[in-house]
Amino acid sequence: MTGDRPGAGDGCHSAAGGRSSTLPGGIRIALVGSPNSGKSTLFNALTGLRAKTGNYPGVTVARYEGTTTALGLSVTVEDLPGTYSLDPISPDEQIVTDLLDPQNDAVATPDGLVVTLDATSLRRSLGLLSQVLGTELPVCVVLTFADELARRSGSLDVEALRRALGVPVVSIIAGRRTDLAELRELLAAPQSWATPAILPPTHDTTETSAWITSVLAAARYDVPQVDERTRRIDAVLLHPVWGSLVFFVTMFAFFQVIFTVAAPLQDYVEQFFGYLGSLVSEHVSNPWIGSFLSNALLGGVGGVLVFLPQIALLFVMVALLEGVGYLSRAAFLMDRVMAKAGLEGRAFVALLSSMACAIPGIMATRTLPSARDRIATMMGAPLMTCSARLPVYVLLIGLLVDPGTRFGPFGAQGAIMFVLYLVGAVSAMLAAWVFSRIGRGRGPLLPFYMEMPSYRMPSARAVGLSVWEACRAFLRKVGRIILVTTVILWLLLNLPGRGLAEMQASGVDTSNDTAVAAYVLDNSLAADAGRAVAPVFEPLGFDWRINVSLLASLSAREVFVATLGQVASAENPDNPSEALKAMTVADGPRAGQPLFTAPVLAALLVFFLYALQCMSTVGVMRRESGTWRWPAIAFGYMFVLAWGMAFLTKLVVEAVT
Repeated sequence: MTGDRPGAGDGCHSAAGGRSSTLPGGIRIALVGSPNSGKSTLFNALTGLRAKTGNYPGVTVARYEGTTTALGLSVTVEDLPGTYSLDPISPDEQIVTDLLDPQNDAVATPDGLVVTLDATSLRRSLGLLSQVLGTELPVCVVLTFADELARRSGSLDVEALRRALGVPVVSIIAGRRTDLAELRELLAAPQSWATPAILPPTHDTTETSAWITSVLAAARYDVPQVDERTRRIDAVLLHPVWGSLVFFVTMFAFFQVIFTVAAPLQDYVEQFFGYLGSLVSEHVSNPWIGSFLSNALLGGVGGVLVFLPQIALLFVMVALLEGVGYLSRAAFLMDRVMAKAGLEGRAFVALLSSMACAIPGIMATRTLPSARDRIATMMGAPLMTCSARLPVYVLLIGLLVDPGTRFGPFGAQGAIMFVLYLVGAVSAMLAAWVFSRIGRGRGPLLPFYMEMPSYRMPSARAVGLSVWEACRAFLRKVGRIILVTTVILWLLLNLPGRGLAEMQASGVDTSNDTAVAAYVLDNSLAADAGRAVAPVFEPLGFDWRINVSLLASLSAREVFVATLGQVASAENPDNPSEALKAMTVADGPRAGQPLFTAPVLAALLVFFLYALQCMSTVGVMRRESGTWRWPAIAFGYMFVLAWGMAFLTKLVVEAVT
């Protein structure tokens, strides 16, 4: 069904339905495209480090915005969620549909839409474009992967495509700045973009298909040949047996690299904070200020920042695996496993997202059409090993296993990390399977679409931006949640203050700074809180210092490291690492014995593997489920599971050591 477009061909276009621009006096452009069409890469190229993230009002779908400069004008660019159609089946697709709906007065209209079309699969991409053109908003088309089209013996006349569509068309090749310059010139004046005289048909699939065919013919589009390299690699990576083997080998190497490559960098960062600590000891005479700087900031916050090299390296490898196209294949492989568990492939995508953080993983459950599957996946997602657990694992594994210990040719530390991630993933899928069996309300199964991109070498810029964004998020977390929690803990670890007379009456050598620090810690409010929960954790071998670290880590798992760092810095400001290794049990039947024995460290690792030590995750579960029932169940069952498995682990390790 077609129709004449009012004002077509007049060279300018006002917002549909009279809705105003989202930024009065500014220019706002929205990027629209299917997943893996190069949309987010274009967004990064345009905005660079000027991007910010947020959420759409009323929902938890991520919102990405940035700014770029076009002919001296500031242009706001928004990267909309990837979608194959404006007929939504998920909340993120609904966001795109609502934003582009001319009849929707509840949201502001972009001044122009930039639609990314993958030149290697143009027929599939044109279906979405036909719907976008139907919104009657100014549209500019960006062709991506044109270089790959040529490499695979395909061809396309860009100028002919522009005439056939009736809108501006720009071909973008990664790394070619002249292409971006041409696009930026267009972004400066979306109101002047050419518009098609006749809108493409969108209500009849036969007519839409005929329109797509006519556009391809007019553009003299030659379909690219099958990528033989991709086909040969996929024959191995998508094979049920060989593909699974490659997946596990890749993940094993993944964690070997984290320890072998990042460990020297971690040592340098640790030495830097040690140097700062020595400067504080030399030049700060006020004991309270000195304690705050050396224990709270350098010992606590610095103790977490020491693990920044591991965090950065983790996201470098994730960005590389995603950039070359491997993660899509891994998700495809695991789709078979999820099917046997009675869950959809989308459920594994949500679980896979949880490896960075459980919060986006839980948000991703909104793509599941079944209420039962949404809840089931939500209840398993926090068991996936997230990046927040990484500093805890690195600290505890470093105390448990000497860096030189090897299992054959492989480092023992990396092997233990791999096992923890593997057990977390298996546990998450088992939990999702259990809750899917006891839940109700399964809706109709919808097709699971997953784009299999060609294998491409990601650009260094794209990887760098991805890693920078992840590290910046980590630093923001350190600067907000962890810093605030650390300051509060410093107060609890130092209050109430103890006078010299009281210490001397208790037999403390007041000339010995270490003895004074130990007495203050052992009689602090934090110690009282740790001892209050001792009956719960004493069977696991934990003392008050571990207990208070566990309580503090409810705000963020990394705070566990910060808390132990504060305690260690107070006991030995010059060498906190040695202080950790030398700690002894303060109370109970094991008083005076080493605290961090192999059974206790193993129990701690398993406890963190299963426990829901993240109130932000609990809050998102409440928001997504609409009730406190499921977050309460999740927190409860994970605590019981964590305690029980930690206790069993302690018994087993005691028996074999």
